[in-house]
Parts: sequence; structure tokens; C-alpha cells
Amino acid sequence: MDNEPLKSTLTELFRRSGPAHHQAYIHTNGDDPEWPLWYAEYLQADLQSLIGVEMTRSEMVYWMVRLYKEHQAHAPHSPWPEFYADYFIRHLDRVGKLGSSPHDM
Repeated sequence: MDNEPLKSTLTELFRRSGPAHHQAYIHTNGDDPEWPLWYAEYLQADLQSLIGVEMTRSEMVYWMVRLYKEHQAHAPHSPWPEFYADYFIRHLDRVGKLGSSPHDM
């Protein structure tokens, strides 16, 4: 399966979320110790629609924290939007859910 169009769309979604978060927390110069909560809410509907997998907000928070830690441990100098998009695609391919009907990961 050619995942490049999905990767590009996911990357753009993640890329847009960064400035949106900074704008939402402009009064603190983007500082938000609870950032996974904000990202989970901001990304949930669009991400579910793109990957075809339903996730609760709690699951989204889990993924945001997990991906942050994976990125820091394995590729801290790479752009995070691309890293997150690749990670989601690899994980969904591995568990056989990419392109399937919506259901829990």
C-alpha cells in the first residue's frame, strides 16, 4: 500500500497543530505543562478521520506522550511532525489497521 499521501496529510496535520498550540498559549509563549491534553483534543477528530481508527481522548494523550518520548529517544533532531506521521503509519501497518474500518487500536 502506498502510504505517501497519508504520510503527507498526517505530517501537515501535525505541522499545523504546533503553531495552533503556540497561539492558544501565546500569553505563556507556548509554555503548557499539560500540552498532551491540548493536542489530544485538537487532533482527535482529524486524526481519527484520516487513519480510520477511533480513539478516546485518553488514548490520544497516551499517544502524544509516547510519541514525544520516542522522538526524544530516537530522533531528537528530526522534525517531529514527520516522525509522528511515520510512527502512526508504521504502527497501524504492524497491527493491520491501516485502511480498515474504524475501531480501537
